[in-house]
Amino acid sequence: MKKQVFNPYLPSWEHVPDGEPHIFGDRLYVYGSHDGGHSFCELDYVLWSAPLTDLSDWRYEGVIYRKDQDPINGADWQGQIPPLDPYYQSLPGPHTLFAPDAAEGPDGRYYLYYSLDFSNLISVAVADKPEGPFKFLSYVTYADGSVPKEGRKFDPAILVEKSGVYLYYGFCPEGALPGEEEGQVFEGAMAVRLADDMHTVISKPVCVANGCDTAKGTDYQEHPFFEASSIRHFGDLYYFVYSSLQGHELCYGVSKDPLGHFLYQGVLLSNADIGYKGNKNADCYWGNNHGGLVCLNGDLYIFGHRQTHGNEFNRQGIAEKVPIEENGRLGQARLTSCGLNGGPLKDRDWYPAYIACSLMGPDRDHIGHVMNGGPSAQAPDPPSDWPYITEEGNKSYIKNMQAGSTCAFRSFSFGQDRYQITIEARGRGVLEVHFDQE
Repeated sequence: MKKQVFNPYLPSWEHVPDGEPHIFGDRLYVYGSHDGGHSFCELDYVLWSAPLTDLSDWRYEGVIYRKDQDPINGADWQGQIPPLDPYYQSLPGPHTLFAPDAAEGPDGRYYLYYSLDFSNLISVAVADKPEGPFKFLSYVTYADGSVPKEGRKFDPAILVEKSGVYLYYGFCPEGALPGEEEGQVFEGAMAVRLADDMHTVISKPVCVANGCDTAKGTDYQEHPFFEASSIRHFGDLYYFVYSSLQGHELCYGVSKDPLGHFLYQGVLLSNADIGYKGNKNADCYWGNNHGGLVCLNGDLYIFGHRQTHGNEFNRQGIAEKVPIEENGRLGQARLTSCGLNGGPLKDRDWYPAYIACSLMGPDRDHIGHVMNGGPSAQAPDPPSDWPYITEEGNKSYIKNMQAGSTCAFRSFSFGQDRYQITIEARGRGVLEVHFDQE
């Protein structure tokens, strides 16, 4: 690589969460949401890519899809919009673009799947190139224009195989959403097969991972499916990645059938390192998580995101190498500052503060969820004693480092003759520096 790669892997000012990494040709593309500061996914979709030979050389591909291209938001379209819930219709627009996924279709074109926030519909856009620009195509429906009733149409994931095209989706909160009937049961993550036109459903939806309403007594009981479906095929196994009800963690299950029940396997990543080697306490303030797997240069990586600004509306993409255990199962990755770098960072350079991978206030037992004002409400300011990553202009830094606060950077390769470090700080106080050899 020409230079080193950090976590987050994109520039410090960019906020692309829910990252789905895909290799098309000789480049890695990451499709995700786009945060803007005051609510989830406020902005249009943008795309970044990097050559497989140099994962430090990220290129901005520009805006690939705008929210006003969807007919629900007023775009011209000759088709008919499926019926929307009256409550959703009453909400002011434009509606925001929630987490997407993309795939190359049987016809060699590229298809982008998304839901407009809580519309309970999955939309499809199409482009001739992986970097777009994408144009609205249709909604995911049966041939007669009706929408499958089973499961919330939310956080779509798409898989194109020789055996067919498979779509995964679902959202399983505790309790009903506004506009829904009380007592409505959502089984979990749902999957259907699509026709080669990439939007017509040709199979009955099946539950592939149990949600909180159906997880009791199953292998998903402790980590029920909540949202963030993601699907990959490696070897003879299909890997289903999802965000559990705990929120901060990405879990996975495996199956030999893309429409079969995925056997729960474990946690791949927590954006607070909860569960890593038995850790029960958060190592940083945490929030929701969403991402997918990709094989890069022989190694498996899990993409996810972290929170900045002390709230859940300014998320940044991170990636970590997944450990392979002796039994062949995937282990839980630990948060690092080096991510896609392929190894520790060098000891002869300047490093920005925003690559800190652990950040805690003085009360270690109460490092919890970042501030969240709800999907459509502005997040409140974090407490004054919370340290958090923010920026002024284009310069990121850690704010509110007070007595007892801790930030950690992992990992660096220090030579035996290198013991001096220089820190840029603002304000008064004493900074203690500790080294931990792993």
